[in-house]
Amino acid sequence: MAERDVKSNQNTAISLEELLKQIAPDPSGRKLPPVDKWNPERSADIDMEIRADGSWWHEGSRINRKKLVRLFSTILRRDEDGSYWLVTPYEKVVVHVEDAPFVAVRVDRAEEEGTGQSLAFSTNLGDIAVAGPDHPIRIETDGETGEPAPYIHIRGRLEAKLSRPVFYELAGLAEPDPDGGEMLGVWSKGVFFPLGPAE
Repeated sequence: MAERDVKSNQNTAISLEELLKQIAPDPSGRKLPPVDKWNPERSADIDMEIRADGSWWHEGSRINRKKLVRLFSTILRRDEDGSYWLVTPYEKVVVHVEDAPFVAVRVDRAEEEGTGQSLAFSTNLGDIAVAGPDHPIRIETDGETGEPAPYIHIRGRLEAKLSRPVFYELAGLAEPDPDGGEMLGVWSKGVFFPLGPAE
């Protein structure tokens, strides 16, 4: 985690607004199209895939142009049935997603530690989500291995899977369940997100 909670004086930590200015200097520069309002009749499958590592592929070849991938990510939508699409007003193209469409590659902390802190997650494609009521963190646990798979809500029905280093950083911030349960978790924007049992 980039330590953005460096004290400017002994009594205050960096504010969430200042943190967001540092990690996303021009948030207004990326306006997303209203894909949830578009319902084109034409659809196609052109063998588009997002792999578990966040890489985008077309017909078996990796798409290496980051600007193109970022553009595609702005028109990505997940429908209620769990299917993913690249959507325009005229056509939608199915996208096969192996795990989650984004990967959270960084977490920054603002405000004071504990209940007052805010955790801002940055994805591999430049999206930023501050965990809280609108951007919950959830953990899925593999029934066989017991291994956790952590995710954060980004927008619409789209999530980012937390990279292993980011999850380890969260684990380093974990504290006991405020209700006295046996879970450890993290606070962000006044919400406690359980990460796993205390051992």
